[in-house]
Amino acid sequence: MVAVKTAQAAAFLKNPPQALSAVLFYGSDPGMVAERSDRLAKLIAAREDPSGEILRLDDNDLDTDPDRLAVELDTRPMFSGRKIIRATAGRRIAATTLKPILETAGHEGFLIVEAGNLKPTDALRALFEGKAHAAAVACYADDAAAIESLIAEVLGQYSMKIATDARQELIARLGADRALSRAEVEKLALYAMGQSEITLDDVEAVVGDASDLGLERIPEAAASGDVERAIGDLSRAIASGESAQAIILITQRYFLKLHRVRGELDSGRTLDDVLRTLRPPLHFKQRDIFAGQIRRWSHAGLVQALRRIAEAAKAARLSSQLEETLAERLILALSAMAGGSLRGTQSAQSAARRR
Repeated sequence: MVAVKTAQAAAFLKNPPQALSAVLFYGSDPGMVAERSDRLAKLIAAREDPSGEILRLDDNDLDTDPDRLAVELDTRPMFSGRKIIRATAGRRIAATTLKPILETAGHEGFLIVEAGNLKPTDALRALFEGKAHAAAVACYADDAAAIESLIAEVLGQYSMKIATDARQELIARLGADRALSRAEVEKLALYAMGQSEITLDDVEAVVGDASDLGLERIPEAAASGDVERAIGDLSRAIASGESAQAIILITQRYFLKLHRVRGELDSGRTLDDVLRTLRPPLHFKQRDIFAGQIRRWSHAGLVQALRRIAEAAKAARLSSQLEETLAERLILALSAMAGGSLRGTQSAQSAARRR
C-alpha cells in the first residue's frame, strides 16, 4: 500500500519502488498529473533493455475493444521492453474495470492512470492505495518552494538569472497548474532573451495569473468548438473548488480579447500586428489556437457570444445556487456556436471553390 502525498512525489519519482506495476496520478492540477505521468513512463521505459514502449489509451480505445487494456498489459512487445500504458480515467477506465487487473501483480506491462481530483473515499483512489504493488500519487497546486524550484530548473536551461523582486512576483503569479506554470516561465525566458537578468518589468509585461490561465483553458476549448474538453475542464475546475461565476467572468474576458482582435482585423490590420500588441503576449503554444479561433469567429458571432456571456453572468449573480448549471449551459452554447462557425466557414470555402 503506497499513498504518496504531494510533498513526497518528487522523491518518489526519482526512485520508484521496483515492485510497483501500477501507479495512479490524481489531483486538482491536471498539468502536474500529466507531467508526472510522463516522467514516470519515461523512467520505467528507460529501465528496460531494450527500452520499453509507451502507449496511450482512453475511453475511446475501449469503446471498440473493452478488453484492450488488459490485453496490452499482458502482451510482451517483440522488439522492445515491456509496455508502459498511460491511461486516462473515465467512463470505461474506472475502478470497476481496473480492479480485476490490479488483483494480479504479474502483468507484463506497467500501468499508469491519470485522473482528476479524487476524494479519499473514491473507489479508484482506494483501489490503488490498497494494493502492495500499486501507488496513488497526489498532484495538487505547487507551494512556493516547488514553484521556486521549477523557475530555477527552467531558467537554468536558458542560463538566465532573475532579480529577487522579479522572482517573488513570478512565484506569486504561478502555481495553479504545473504545465501552465512551466509554459509561463519558458515564455518569460524567451521574452527576456539577450538580457543579463530578468526584471520585475519583464514579469509584469509577460506573465499572467496562473490560476486565471488554468481556467482560461475552458473558454479556449469552447471557442474552438471542443465541447468535450471544455466541459471536462469545467467539471474538474468546479470539483476542485473554483467559482462558476469566476469561470464565467474569465470566459467573458477571453471572448472580449477575441472580439478586440477580430475588430482590428476587420479594420485592415494584419493578424501578426494585432497579436504583437496583446499584453500579456500569447505563449507560442497558444498562438496557433488563438489565430485559428479568430479566423473561425466573425465579428457578429462574437457580439452574439458576448451577449450570451453577459446574460449568464447576470443570471449567476442573481441566482448563485444555479451558477454551476448556468456556466455549463454557457460553455455548451459557446462550443455549439464555434462548431456552427466552422461549418459556415467550410461552406463558404466550398462555395468559393465552386465559383
